[in-house]
Amino acid sequence: MADYKAPLRDMRFVLNEVFEVSRLWAQLPGLAEAVDEETALAVLEEAGKVTSQRIAPLSRSADEEGCHWDNGAVRTPAGFIDAYRTYADGGWVGVGGDPAYGGMGMPKVISAQVEEMVNSSSLAFGLYPMLTAGACLSINAHASEELKTRYLPNMYAGVWAGSMCLTEPHAGTDLGIIRTRAEPQADGSYKVTGTKIFITGGEHDLTENIIHLVLAKLPDAPAGPKGISLFLVPKFLVNPDGSLGERNPATCGSIEHKMGIQASATCVMNFDSAVGYLVGEPNKGLAAMFTMMNYERLGVGIQGLASAERSYQNAIEYARDRLQSRAPTGPQAKDKTADPIIVHPDVRRMLLTMKALNEGGRAFSTYVAMQLDTAKFSEDREARKRAEDLVALLTPVSKAFLTDLGLEVTVHGQQVFGGHGYIREWGQEQLVRDVRITQIYEGTNGIQALDLMGRKVVGSGGAFYKLFADEIRHFIATADTALGEFVKPLETALDSLDELTAWVLDRAKANPNEIGAASVEYLHAFGYTAYAYMWALMARTALAKQGEDDFYASKLGTARFYFARLLPRIHSLSASVKAGSESLYLLDAEQF
Repeated sequence: MADYKAPLRDMRFVLNEVFEVSRLWAQLPGLAEAVDEETALAVLEEAGKVTSQRIAPLSRSADEEGCHWDNGAVRTPAGFIDAYRTYADGGWVGVGGDPAYGGMGMPKVISAQVEEMVNSSSLAFGLYPMLTAGACLSINAHASEELKTRYLPNMYAGVWAGSMCLTEPHAGTDLGIIRTRAEPQADGSYKVTGTKIFITGGEHDLTENIIHLVLAKLPDAPAGPKGISLFLVPKFLVNPDGSLGERNPATCGSIEHKMGIQASATCVMNFDSAVGYLVGEPNKGLAAMFTMMNYERLGVGIQGLASAERSYQNAIEYARDRLQSRAPTGPQAKDKTADPIIVHPDVRRMLLTMKALNEGGRAFSTYVAMQLDTAKFSEDREARKRAEDLVALLTPVSKAFLTDLGLEVTVHGQQVFGGHGYIREWGQEQLVRDVRITQIYEGTNGIQALDLMGRKVVGSGGAFYKLFADEIRHFIATADTALGEFVKPLETALDSLDELTAWVLDRAKANPNEIGAASVEYLHAFGYTAYAYMWALMARTALAKQGEDDFYASKLGTARFYFARLLPRIHSLSASVKAGSESLYLLDAEQF
């Protein structure tokens, strides 16, 4: 496996040259004094060092060893404790955390790049700080000042970790039917009882305490999703002076034996009258959880991108070195017995597909992160509302499209290696196994597509979609004529997506099955069009600087490949959507 190198040059290009994020920061009072271009560069460079030097070398050995469960205790693979301490000591767990409680206070556009780096280094390792950061978001937004003061500083410092306990054996996506209950106590606390499954980082040896956020129902709770409350349940109770007290009866019954992410502890958690504290209002637990969902779902999308980036780095190094056959046009490496496989058209197709989707994904995830920053920090009511609506629209695309493409790209990387891609020591098969979970957790990609199509497009009467489409239209209308080779196919793609959106909106009025039938293909057509917008933005910047160095020539060549070979995928996707839902219901259940 190639040594991981953080793609800092491309990150700087997207942040500083394409989106000019420092201009956005200057307009947001909460960020104007916290970060500038120089600070951001220093943060990213340091993150690149710690992830590539301390975490990435552990990835394969940690996958081979996995986690160990012994009578409720979980031991992580060799090297993880020291690496986690290094990561935590650098402040990386709280990189986006509230400075009032010890966080670094970086905007999401910066923490998103850090997330990519740590997950490229080791997706299994990256899950531990990611879940802690997500728990912190909900605590900071909804918990009492007492709970925030007591728990956030140690969580941001990485001394304590966090977990999110939602799923139950009988209740996955349908959280309204959870059975975990919370009984109120005289002292204001609650006794939480129930079983949760698939809990990432529910138990481990990386930190001295783990703070579980648990969805449960109060005795008088109404039925369904409106009866869910959120509770903070620590592994060890915390004394008034901040020291750790007795062990709470929140224990790990087992860890899952999984396809991938072997070094991440995926736990069955049993809560047996465990002491918990209400976070937010009674019966408003889902709202409190959804505070972090947009961040978490973007984060999972970035996991797909991160795995794809690692696969590309491995594949390009291998393709330059592996000698097999001669180029169709004749020998290129005449002093060698064969040419490097990078000369072959099909290898180039795979490598360029990987490169184009990765760089498009990095730009898109950064764009969504900018909307999250605007929604959080802007004092302009109209700008904040627009950003919130864009986040609502684009979050399911971020999660599902980035992870679907993450699997495609890691498989391409494996294929470049041929037979060696199927062998463990090269690392490519691990990336395929690891990234597969990203399409499943934090809401399966089918659920994300249904959310996009049903709630965000049809549910808003097309208003959210129009917001994004109008922005692209404005870009097209104001683009320089020199950008025509990119703007014209972008306009055609947007016209097609406009038509497709109108088609589904119309058909859904008479047949509700059309929403679910169209959703996955629609999300992909939307994703490829959104990437076309990103590539047009990047091409505009690269055209203005072509000739300065090879980076911009490479960027333009990749943009041209995207428009020529990848964007046309929207035509078959559109045809599938317009085939309607009828063919899905031609068989009775027993005929399958």
